[in-house]
Order: sequence, then C-alpha cells, then structure tokens
Amino acid sequence: MSASFAFLLKRVRTGAVMTAFGVALVAPATTTSTASATAALGQNPRYVEAPSGNYRGIELRTMREFLGIRYAQPPVGALRWEPPQTTGLPGGLHNATRFGAHCAQNPGAFGEASTSEDCLFLNVFTPPDATNASHLPVMVWIHGGAFTTGESDSYNPDRLIPHGVVVVTLNYRLGLLGFFAQPALDAEGHPAVNYGLMDQQAALQWVKRNIRAFGGDPRLTTIFGESAGGLSVYSQLSSPGARDLFSGAIDESGSYQLTLPSLAASETAGEATAVALGCPSQTAACLRAVPVSTILATEGPMTVPTVDGTVLPRSPSTAFATGQFHRVPIAAGTNHDEYRLFVAADFDLGPNGPITPAEYPELIIASLGQTAGQEVIQEYPLQNYPSPDLAFATLVTDYIFSCPALGSDLAIQRFAPLYAYEFADENAPEPYLPPVSFPYAAAHASELQFLWDRFVGSNPQLTPAEITLAQTMTTYWTEFATTHQPSVPGLPLWAPFAPSLQDIESLVPPTPGVTHGFAVDHKCAFWAQLEGDQQPSLQRIRDAERRLGLVR
Repeated sequence: MSASFAFLLKRVRTGAVMTAFGVALVAPATTTSTASATAALGQNPRYVEAPSGNYRGIELRTMREFLGIRYAQPPVGALRWEPPQTTGLPGGLHNATRFGAHCAQNPGAFGEASTSEDCLFLNVFTPPDATNASHLPVMVWIHGGAFTTGESDSYNPDRLIPHGVVVVTLNYRLGLLGFFAQPALDAEGHPAVNYGLMDQQAALQWVKRNIRAFGGDPRLTTIFGESAGGLSVYSQLSSPGARDLFSGAIDESGSYQLTLPSLAASETAGEATAVALGCPSQTAACLRAVPVSTILATEGPMTVPTVDGTVLPRSPSTAFATGQFHRVPIAAGTNHDEYRLFVAADFDLGPNGPITPAEYPELIIASLGQTAGQEVIQEYPLQNYPSPDLAFATLVTDYIFSCPALGSDLAIQRFAPLYAYEFADENAPEPYLPPVSFPYAAAHASELQFLWDRFVGSNPQLTPAEITLAQTMTTYWTEFATTHQPSVPGLPLWAPFAPSLQDIESLVPPTPGVTHGFAVDHKCAFWAQLEGDQQPSLQRIRDAERRLGLVR
C-alpha cells in the first residue's frame, strides 16, 4: 500500500464516522461564527473547551480525535524562517475534524508530498470517556523522516489509547524551511536555524496550556519519537527552551548523529545553498521570495539540527557527557539491523543494484578515511558475511546507531534514570520497502508497526508471537508515560540500565528478555578505540555513497 493510499484510507475512515459527532467534513480547526457556534453546541454538547479555544472533534468507538489544531501562525511570507508565532490565534469554536496540511516536502516512501508552508498543526487523541478531570498521562509523538519528510497524521494511536493515555502528534517545519543556517537570516535578532525544533517546543507549550481540557495531565507529559524524531527528543533534552515542557522522554533510533554541526559550518553550507536558490545577494528578502518548489528541488535528502548557541547551546553528546540536559527519566534504544533499510533503499532498489565486492572497501574508505577504513575492513571482512550488502549494513549499524546509543546510555545514566532497549525481531515485516536480496530483519523503523495501528507505508500482518510482543511494547511505552518506569506485574522485568551490567531489554517475540551482550555483538570496543575522526555521522556515510556515484 502506498503512502498516499494509506493516507487516503485514514481520510475515508474519519469521514465515515463524522455523523457520530454530528458535524460536516470541514477544513482543519475552522472557526465558526458566534451564532453558528451557539447553535452547534446546542445540537452537540460533546466538545472540549480549552484556554486556546473550543474544539469539536470526532467520536469513534475506541477514542476521540481532535485533528488539525493550529498551534502557531502560518510561517509564510515574512514569517518564513522566523520562530513560530503563537500569539493572535483565533479563539471561538473550531471544527477539529480534519488533519491539517503536511509541511512542505518531496515525495518519498516515508511521507506524502506537500508544497504547503501553512502546516503547524497538531492532533489530540483521547480515550472516549476522557474529561477535564481525568488527569491522564500525555504522550507527544515527534515523527521521523530525516528532518526532510514525514507528517503527524501517519500514526494511528489505536494501540496506545486503550492503556489510558492521551496522545498528541504534531507537524514541524522540515528541510531547508525548518533547518537553515544563513548569515542574513541569523542576524535578524531572533533565534534562528533550528526552526523545526522551535516548532516542536511551541506545540509542547500548546499542550502544557490546553491538554488538561482534553483529559491529559500537563505535568505528566512524555515526548517520544523515532529516527529524526528520536534525535529531536535528544535535542529537546539538550535545549533550554524545552525546560518544564515534559517530564519523561523515549528515544527510538535517534542516536545517529549526537554531535551536531556548528553554526559556522552550517552557515558556510547555507551561503552555498542561497546561491543555489538563486540568491547570490545572500539577502533575507531574496530568500523569502523563493518559491517552495525551488526550495524543495534544492535541498538534500536529509538534514540535522545545528548547535546555534540559543536553541541548542551544545550537541546532545556534550550535554549528556556534562549533565547539562533536562534530567527526566529516559527510555532509549535502537534496532538490531538499522542500516539494512538504507542499504536496500540506496543500493538494491537504486539504479546500480546491490553493492559489489569491489565497491565494499571503496565505500568504507570513502566514509572513514584510508587508515580507519583499512582497520574496519579487517574487522568486518567480506568473507564473514553472506553479501557485501549485509557486511556494509552491519558495520554501519554498529558505527552509527548501536555504539553511539550505548555511549549515550552510559553518559545519561550518571545523571538521570535510564531504560535501554534493542528491538531485535529478526523476522519483523518490512512496512516501507519491497523485498530485496537480503532479509530486512530488525531494520530501521521496523518497530513502529508494533506500536502504531496504522502509519505511513503498508501495514503487514504480524504473527501471533509478534502480536504478543506488540502488546508488551505498548504496555512498556504507556507504563513509562504513566510512572516513568516501564515494567508492570505480569510482564518481563525491564530494569534500569546499570553500567556494570549493561543490561539492555531485548525486544524479541513473543517474550522480551535482558541481554548483556550488546557491546560485544556490535563491536563497540573496536569502534571506541578506532583511530581517526570518530564523530559518528549518518550524513557522512550517505555523502560517501553519493560521492562515489553509487546512489543518486
């Protein structure tokens, strides 16, 4: 099932139940007139009255949905590349019955194409009987997609809501519109560069002000996210602007670049980007006049936040090492075979096909340099793996995801409660991409189908053992949101991470268990001693692939 078809199914699904709330299908969070609002309330008393306005949503059998809620002004025109403006939003009665527009992005397997800059919307999902006296735990989801793709409405929380939580999903600016360092823009006297992170904080501020009206407890809010959403979680932990906006955090596969670029480096790249956008003058006025289509045609396939000195005073790696982060309880983990997804997308499904034996050492040396590359080739000899694809996927998984995750676990646990996991279902269905020459196993993003009922991509059938694992995982996640520790009676114990044991919960079907062999399995001692530039960066690996002409 394509991403667009999955999205259409969601639209049809919500449209089919509109009459349960007695409302017509309307634009997101549309404000009605005073007279019509009074009449509507008389016909339908089931609505939410919040500080930011009154919201009328959709009633389903399993939950209530309030969709397309605007949390900031449209960042268009003069507000492009400005912090989100949260004042002056219309009050009154809003028909929160349709998702808002996705943030501008190119089409791809992990998100739906959009050219809209008016996209700062969030969605609230509650149990059907939630009231403003319920005080339920709140889970705020930050979607992934390399900071260039993805949207809030690709994630259906049907599996989470029955555990007695309120779930919020949100959009944030992506790509060059969300993460762009350029001297003229950065000199305007406002926080700059990390606009997407500021959007996330604005959404969290909306949650803090309003979520009690929907049945949530603003003092018990957990942020969680996957991939770029996971790196967003780590970034918010490191950002002064996120202080007191959440009480717990869950990271899924966000360890791929914990050392972020400096402002100087990002501005140098931004100046070249301005020229590519048709603005050699480097003026803010020229940049704000560039069409969205030109911006999308110019940006690369992935980006990351920048250490700008304000929104992010330091990289997450430094923040964790020094204790300069929000010391809330944290659950964090990776998938056992993360990079298989990227190898499949970049090579098997690309124009040049699988990695050849001759290309294998070239890729490693291009990524890590001659000296370090030769050591890696010896540590991961091609003859030890069924194919060059699997050899390269294994070493990049270890280097970019697994061992940095272990390093951040060891740092964080000195200052805050930490629960570590590894998703390791070696037969997990692949929801995004078609079959390739190797098994996907526990690839990047494969855990999402165990937590969300329906999301972007297809919705493969889980086996009975995997359904049991999914039930356990949703219980772990929601229990963490409720008590800030994940274990409950009757399920395998997920103990706090202890550095002496390095005890990591291995999420395997049907029953998870503790593993103490994570560091050995992923050769983390080798990566720790490797000579050369050892700041792991997914961007570096993917740039090397493109520099060799092996992928587009």
